[in-house]
Amino acid sequence: MLRKIVEIDEAKCDGCGQCLPSCAEGAIELAGGKARLVSEVLCDGLGACLGECPRGALRVAEREAADFDERAVARRLGSRRATAPGPRRPSLSVVAEPAAAAGGCPGARGRELPPRARGEATSRPGGAQGSSELSHWPVQLGLVSPRAPWLAGADLLVAADCVPFAYASFHQDFLSGRRVLVGCPKLDDLPGYVEKLAELFREARPRSVTVVKMEVPCCAGIASATREALRRAGGEVPYLESTIGVQGSRLT
Repeated sequence: MLRKIVEIDEAKCDGCGQCLPSCAEGAIELAGGKARLVSEVLCDGLGACLGECPRGALRVAEREAADFDERAVARRLGSRRATAPGPRRPSLSVVAEPAAAAGGCPGARGRELPPRARGEATSRPGGAQGSSELSHWPVQLGLVSPRAPWLAGADLLVAADCVPFAYASFHQDFLSGRRVLVGCPKLDDLPGYVEKLAELFREARPRSVTVVKMEVPCCAGIASATREALRRAGGEVPYLESTIGVQGSRLT
């Protein structure tokens, strides 16, 4: 089929490898001192790797290529994790609240924000006023402890991390009154999300769960991961789901 796919100019490539970490699908590897496309089916053609190449050796071209295959990507990533030497990245399900004393980032220390900080008006360009509805920190799913006290019995919001940028009324329409967990289903560890959320749901026993995602196909993963985690955690929890369009409209 005719589609967009990444192409690598071997004459320009010096084998620095800076493009490899930015390819979430593992479609690029170093071979013979050059970056090479492992397989067409692993490349989604979005070009996240392009900006990392200091030599300009990568580009997105439109040509006949095999379909992008998410199942092949999953097999590829699973194989790489299983054979990777050295220490493994911990599962999201066992990531505790980082502490400065333990060498973690002090800014990631879990804490609840006082109501006065949430409700205070903040200045915006042009004199407009607004208020933050954020009730706790951190918000990234990989950093939030399942045993954080402010999660217990709360109304939870699981949000794709692009949503607040696209939807102008995110704080008022979704965040107000909820505890938020943020992640990217395309670039992060989706199976790890399921494990982490299932543990969090078992520990926190939330009153309700709302998922808000973008309309792009890959973003559906955050909703499916949340539903699977609820199934694994057991119990009946009210579940709502909303979708935001890339132009900022609320579709559902």
